[in-house]
Amino acid sequence: MTFVDRFIKDENGATAIEYGLIAALLAVVICAAVTTLGTKLYTAMGNISNALK
Repeated sequence: MTFVDRFIKDENGATAIEYGLIAALLAVVICAAVTTLGTKLYTAMGNISNALK
């Protein structure tokens, strides 16, 4: 029973999973921000290019 009790109370794996989920969430947020910023930057550069023609 002691082994089973220790196994149930062990939270090391849960901590690693939580850190993995946080890293995945940050990656999604960064990808969304870069995509949005890239689209806006592309549009702005296109407007500047058209204004210079």
